[in-house]
Amino acid sequence: MKLPILAAAFAVAIAAPAFAQDAIGLWQTETNGGQVEISRCGNSLCGKLVTSNHIKADPTIKDVKNKDASLKARPLKNMQMLYDFTGGPTRWTGGKVYNADDGGTYSGTITLTSPNSLKLKGCIVAPLCKTQKWTRIR
Repeated sequence: MKLPILAAAFAVAIAAPAFAQDAIGLWQTETNGGQVEISRCGNSLCGKLVTSNHIKADPTIKDVKNKDASLKARPLKNMQMLYDFTGGPTRWTGGKVYNADDGGTYSGTITLTSPNSLKLKGCIVAPLCKTQKWTRIR
């Protein structure tokens, strides 16, 4: 009788760390058909823009709204837009979010709300923040 209980406890113990690391993957954004690949960059999380409606329409589209003139010629495809997020296992803070729609960079947090959804919050300064819910693709 104790064996099934022990096996169930072991399964939960194994599943918990997998969920904790699970922000890594490909995510669908709420806007513009965006897809962002979140991965580890050293000890932090980062993310690159894999595709969007704009990229599908013109794969050579550039980051023309960037506030830094030296970056306006870089392509949007595979551009890093999330960087320096630390923490975990379900919440990462201290990161930056680059928004190509307005060329601004914002303070951000990532909160894993389930294995297949997360909330990305970007703030100019609190309480001036926007939050998006992203859905896991893979």
